[in-house]
This record gives sequence, C-alpha cells and structure tokens, in this order.
Amino acid sequence: MDFSVNSWILFVLIGILISAVLGQSIYFLVRALKRAKVIGIKTETIKSTIISSAVFTIAPAIAVLVGVVALSKTLGIALPWLRLSIIGSLSYETIASSNTIQALGLDKGSTISNAADYVTVLWVMTLSIALGLILVPFLTKKIQGGMTKMGLKDKKWSEIFNNAMFLGMISAFLGYVFSDVKSAFNGEYEGLIPVFVMLASAVIMAICGLLATKLKMRWLTDYALPISLISGMGIAIPVTSWLG
Repeated sequence: MDFSVNSWILFVLIGILISAVLGQSIYFLVRALKRAKVIGIKTETIKSTIISSAVFTIAPAIAVLVGVVALSKTLGIALPWLRLSIIGSLSYETIASSNTIQALGLDKGSTISNAADYVTVLWVMTLSIALGLILVPFLTKKIQGGMTKMGLKDKKWSEIFNNAMFLGMISAFLGYVFSDVKSAFNGEYEGLIPVFVMLASAVIMAICGLLATKLKMRWLTDYALPISLISGMGIAIPVTSWLG
C-alpha cells in the first residue's frame, strides 16, 4: 500500500489521541462546575466565566489553524493537527519541520511521499518539545519559588530578569529569521523575505497594542497574535513575488 500523509489510518489514530485530550477537558470542566457549586459561586458568574473563556479561546485557535494550513502542504493535515492541538507550538513546529525537511534533502513545497521521511519529521517535531512536559513536574516548583523570592527581595531586578529570559527565547528564533540574509550580498534576495515578514508583523502587533491601550480596545490583546500572524502570511505573498 502506498504511503499518504492524509491516510485515513493517520486520522483515526490522531483522532483517538485528540479525543482523549478533549475527554480530559470535559472531565475537569465537570469537576470545576461541581466544585464551584459547593463553594457557593453564583450560577450567573459560572455561566459568564464559561462564555468569556470560550470566546477568548477563538484567538489562539485561529493561530493554530494558520499553522495547520501552513504545514499541511508538506505534511498533510493529520500530523500538524495533532502537533498543534496538544502541546504544540506554532513557531517551534514550523522551524522543526522545515529544518528536518531540509536536512532530508526534500523540497519544502512538495508533499512527503516516503513513510521513513514522514516518521523522521514526526520524531523531530515530537521529542524535543516533549522534554518540557517531562521536566515541568520536577523543576517548575523550584523555578517559581526562586522567582518569587527574587521578586520579594528586589521587584525591579525580578522584572528585568523575566524580560531578559523572554528576550533570550525570542533571540533563538531571530537567528532563524536572519540566517540567510547574507545571500543578499550575492544577488539572491530570498533570504530577506523572513525579515520583511517579521518587520511587518511587528508593526501590526505594535498597532494592535496602541489601539488596545490608547483607544481602550482591550479585546485586541487576545486577538493581536492571530491578526499579526495572518497579516504576516498575507504580506509574505507580495514580498515573495517581489524578492523571490
């Protein structure tokens, strides 16, 4: 039987895993509702919380959908659906899959037709990000305790430290954005495409931030990420046509 990235077998297996995750969500929702009634939370408050949570879940869901669409050309729908529905990260999954595809010598624009290549991409996308899930039970309490102590001793230094860690994480992805910029000196301008897309997305994110703070459009704080993602992907089309 020929391998297909959209085989019904993959959808069945992945559907089982995602159903298990949804089952856990429903289980804890029911437990939370029962507990809320026990401690005397009003029914109106419970309903309001559920509705607001459901509405604001749409924002990250849009970002996930964008990632699934972006990766589906090469990997099919099943694998991106799985990776971005459980503990996936859009930025990580995209880079991990792209680097693996490049290392395998495959065309980024073509669909994987070899099962061995598909499994290789699957493992690379899965193993590294799973490490964080494994380390959380062992390290989270110590890290949070250390951060709390630091904040009590010197709040300003604690904020600087938090910002530094965040910028360190962002810097790791910036290396990927600027990795091919040097090719522009040889007359090949494709390496500038990620830079222009990043700058455009940053400008759109800044505009959303200004609208949220200056014009009190607070709802934009939850939708700024998917707006900048979708806008960046849209801007990538004319930029690629111009530079590519």
